Amino acid sequence: MSGVPAALPAGPVALYAEFTARPGREQEVADLLLGLTRDVRNEPGNLVFDPHRLTESPAEFFVYEVYRDAAAFEAHITAEYGAVFNAALGELIVGDGSRLTWLTPLDGSR
Repeated sequence: MSGVPAALPAGPVALYAEFTARPGREQEVADLLLGLTRDVRNEPGNLVFDPHRLTESPAEFFVYEVYRDAAAFEAHITAEYGAVFNAALGELIVGDGSRLTWLTPLDGSR
């Protein structure tokens, strides 16, 4: 995972993560991500963790995430199962890890 801002905003933290499976590793990535999904959805500070595959390109994965606040996100990224996931994912995807994009709501509702 790369690109975590030095200072997270007050209120909910929203982002999406993207990564592309290596050829022939798509199902392994999907299975690994489904396991992580179960763990993350049980985090007290997780509000949304929705993994997807791109319809037109099933090797590409997209995960929309929302956490209660910066502390909840910090708990998420320091969870042991997250480190295990990221280590396993690194062998299965193209590039150095997930590409993170940070989101701010247009209506200011945080």
